[in-house]
Amino acid sequence: MATGARSDLRSDVPYYLLNFERALAWLAERYDDLLDVEEQAFLRAFAGLPQASRALLVRMLMRQGTLFRASRLAYDEIGCPLLAAEPMTALGWIDTEPGLTLENLFALTTRPELLEIFAEAIALVPGAKALRKADLLETLRPFYEGEGEGSENEACRESQGNSDPEGTAANPTERPLSSWHSVTADRILHVAIAPLCERLRLMFFGNLQQDWSEFVLADLGVFQYEKVPFAPSSRAFQQRADVDVYLALHACCEALDWLPDGDAEPAAIETLVTAVREIATSNAWLETRRAKLLFRIGQHCERRQNWPAALAVYMDCAWPGARHRRVRVLERSERFGEAFALAGEACAAPESEEEAQRVARMMPRLRRKLGEPMVRVAAARPVERSTLALPKPDDALPVEYVTRNHLTCEAAPVHYVENALINSLFGLLCWEPVFAALPGAFFHPFQRGPADLHAPDFQARRAGQFAACLAQLDSGVYRETILRHLQSKAGLQSPFVFWGLLTPELVALALDCLPAAHLKLWFERLLRDIRSNRSGLPDLIRFWPAERRYELIEVKGPGDRLQDNQIRWLAYCVEHGMPVRVVDVRWVGDETTATALSLHTTESPT
Repeated sequence: MATGARSDLRSDVPYYLLNFERALAWLAERYDDLLDVEEQAFLRAFAGLPQASRALLVRMLMRQGTLFRASRLAYDEIGCPLLAAEPMTALGWIDTEPGLTLENLFALTTRPELLEIFAEAIALVPGAKALRKADLLETLRPFYEGEGEGSENEACRESQGNSDPEGTAANPTERPLSSWHSVTADRILHVAIAPLCERLRLMFFGNLQQDWSEFVLADLGVFQYEKVPFAPSSRAFQQRADVDVYLALHACCEALDWLPDGDAEPAAIETLVTAVREIATSNAWLETRRAKLLFRIGQHCERRQNWPAALAVYMDCAWPGARHRRVRVLERSERFGEAFALAGEACAAPESEEEAQRVARMMPRLRRKLGEPMVRVAAARPVERSTLALPKPDDALPVEYVTRNHLTCEAAPVHYVENALINSLFGLLCWEPVFAALPGAFFHPFQRGPADLHAPDFQARRAGQFAACLAQLDSGVYRETILRHLQSKAGLQSPFVFWGLLTPELVALALDCLPAAHLKLWFERLLRDIRSNRSGLPDLIRFWPAERRYELIEVKGPGDRLQDNQIRWLAYCVEHGMPVRVVDVRWVGDETTATALSLHTTESPT
C-alpha cells in the first residue's frame, strides 16, 4: 500500500503538510496490519490529491470543529478553498452543502450577521436586537427548534422565505446555509472525513489530547522531546480491537461529562456503567484507563449522594483509592459493620500511604458507631511549627514569596521550590530508566514521559535500572550524573524535571547541602507512589552553604491548612530526621495575629 508520504516533496510544500505526511508515513509503517480498508484507502487517495487539496484538509484538521466558512479559509498556499475542496468533495471527504442546526449557524456567524439573517424574526420579539449573542440564541431557539409547525415557528420561517408548504424538509431544524439565508455569498465546508482522521490521530499519539500542532511546536523549538528508539512492540495498540476499546472508553468519558440532571440521571448512570463494564480488553494500559473511568463515575455518584450506585461502581473498580472510597460510601449509607470490616482489611494491608491515612481517620468514627473499644494509636512525632508576623504586602504577592523574601539572607539563601527541586533531581539522576524504551511506554516522538508512568508496575518493570541509579547515591557518582544530565538533556520534556526553575547555581547548591542519604529516601518514596508523591513537598528550602545543611519550610497563609499529601510528606521527613517545619504567616494587624503569636514562636530572618 502507499505509505502516505509523497516521493516528490519540494521545498515549497507547507511545513504543516510535510509534518502530516510524515505522520501518515509513520502510521503506514508501524500500523499497516491494523489499518482497516477505509483507512488504507484514505492513505492512498490522500497521497494522490493536488497539494492545495491536501493542504486545505490539514489546515481544517488542525482547527477546532468540522464546519468552516470558505471565506475564513484564506491561505496563500491554497488559493480558492472551494476549488481545493472539489477533489475531496468527489471522494465524499468534504460536504459543501451541510445541514446546519441553529447552534451551528450561531457558531459560524457574527452577531451583526445574525441580526441581518433573523431581522424579521427578531422584530417580533421586543428587545431582541439588543441581546448578546448567547441570549439571542436562546430567544430564537423556541421558534426554530420547537416540535411541530406552530404559528410562531411558521411565521419566522416565512419571514425568511424558508417556508416548506409541500413538507419537503426532512428536518426543519437542520438545513444548508442558503436555506437559513438565501442571499449569502459564503459557503460552508464540512469535514466528513474527520472521524477517520481522528482515529489516525489516536493511533499516532496513543491519546486524543494531543493534536497535529505537536509537530509545529517541536519544529519551532517550543517543546523538545527525548529521542526514544521504537521497537515494533512499542506502539499504543497491538490489535485493531484496542483502537475500538479506546474510542469506546473515550465516548463513555464524554457521556459522563454530559450526564443529565434531575430524575433522568440515575438511569443514565446505570446505562453508562453497563456500557463501561461491557468494554473488555486484554490490554493492560487500556484496562487501567477503564478502571480510572469507573473511579470517576463513582466519585460522580458520591457527589450526587447516590450511595448504592457509587458502592456498586467502586466494588468493580481496580483504580487506586477505590477501597477507601467504598469504606466512606458504606459509612454514609450507615452500613457501619461492613465499613468497619473493610476498613480493618485496609489497615492490615494498606495499598498506599494515602489509604492508610484516610482509613485511620475513619476508624475512630466507625468504632464509636459500633460501640467498639477505642484503640490507642501511637502519636506521630510532631512537626515543628512556628508563626511569622509580617506586614501585608501592597501587591498581590503570594504568601510563599513574601516569606521567602523575608527569610532569605546572604548566609542562608531561601528558594521557592515546592515540588520542583526534589522531583527534578530525581528526574536528572534517573533519566535513563524513566525513558527506557519498554513495550507500552512510548508510542510516538512527542511524549513528555512514559505512558505507564502511573501504572502499578512502573517501578517494577524498571527495578534494575532504578536500583542502579539509586546506588549512585551510596558511591557519590550521583553528582556527576545529575550535572551531566542537567547539561545534556537541557530543555527536553520530562514528567519530573522543571527546567524553568533549575539553574546550575541552584543545582550545585542543592548537591552541596542535601545529604545523599536524604535524597535516596525522597527518591524511594517517589517511586513507591509516583501519582500521589510527586506533589505535597514543602514550599521553601533554605540552605546554609558554609555549613552544608538545609531546611524545608511549608508556608501557610491566614486561613490555609495542610493538605493530606503535605501532611504525609512532613511526617515522612520528621520520621527520618530531616529538617522540616511549618511556618504560619499572619499579617500584622490581623485580629488573629496576637493569639497566634501567643501559641507559637516567632521566626526571625536568621
